[in-house]
Amino acid sequence: MANGRPDSETRMPFPVLIADIGGTNARFAIVIDSNAEPKRFPPIKTAEFETLDIAIQKTVLDKTSVVPKSAVLAVAGPTDGDEIDLTNCHWIVRPKTLIADLGFTDVLVMNDYEAQALAVVALDAEYLKPIGAGERVEYSNRVVIGPGTGLGVAGIVHGSNSWIPVAGEGGHVDLGPRTERDYRIFPHLETIGGRVSGEQVLCGRGLVNLYNAIATADGRPKALSKPEEITSASFDGSDTVAVETVQLFIEYLARVAGDMALVFMARGGIYLTGGITQKILPVLNEGRFRAAFDNKEPHRNLLEQTPVYVIMHDQAPLEGLSAYARMPARFGVDTSGRWWRET
Repeated sequence: MANGRPDSETRMPFPVLIADIGGTNARFAIVIDSNAEPKRFPPIKTAEFETLDIAIQKTVLDKTSVVPKSAVLAVAGPTDGDEIDLTNCHWIVRPKTLIADLGFTDVLVMNDYEAQALAVVALDAEYLKPIGAGERVEYSNRVVIGPGTGLGVAGIVHGSNSWIPVAGEGGHVDLGPRTERDYRIFPHLETIGGRVSGEQVLCGRGLVNLYNAIATADGRPKALSKPEEITSASFDGSDTVAVETVQLFIEYLARVAGDMALVFMARGGIYLTGGITQKILPVLNEGRFRAAFDNKEPHRNLLEQTPVYVIMHDQAPLEGLSAYARMPARFGVDTSGRWWRET
């Protein structure tokens, strides 16, 4: 039994196509059975294919003799309805069309950060780089946070002998000033609806937003306009605004991560992922990060005991989806309204 239902009602028919579909890139693999390692395919750019259906046909089905019977898709966007629009991508996921045109018997769609949350249970320790101290308590709640195109946040809680992913919009929580330096910078940050959310700072465009605010606060020129320019200049020290931008980015990320650790009582750890995390890793100041993360009076002691990891696996969501496809009974994934079956 799984989640009160027979295993036959939660297990996807093998072989299972799994897919991690973001705003810019899409990654595919096929899980042959419950014991096999997933067969991976080269990542693709979503902009290079008109539809998801065409992408699956040309990059997966045309490249293998294995015919998947079902599909589990993790998408960057809400997963309600028969037509699922993706954030920052022109594709529309139509599960009924996938079943009718590509021969799947079952299609399950979940949020991309649900897949990230599944991954933090599935990944081996070799793919987790610890940031500072803290000791993980097994079978305790965990949180994954990913600054990239946006700021993704999801939790995974343990209960009733299963891991239950909790997706949401945690990236849009308020982010406010704390230090004297913050109070000089924050008035110059671009806002949405009059407020600064985490995503207004902690993502690619947020990095530019922060850079511009620092430059304006100090009356210095805004020499850089792209996230990759800012991170690159911070590494070589060629732009002092960029250097401070990345260091403050790290500090603000730590503050939000600490907030989420309290919300979820995440003694199982905080897990950092996302494209920006990987880019700033060479200059990630562990001391500065932990100081901001731990500074949560009156619960400093709790935060000091909470471990933080950077996910070093480049296809972590596929690991999470693979773990689910192999053993769905291990996870309490809510499939209501998100599982389509051949009629």
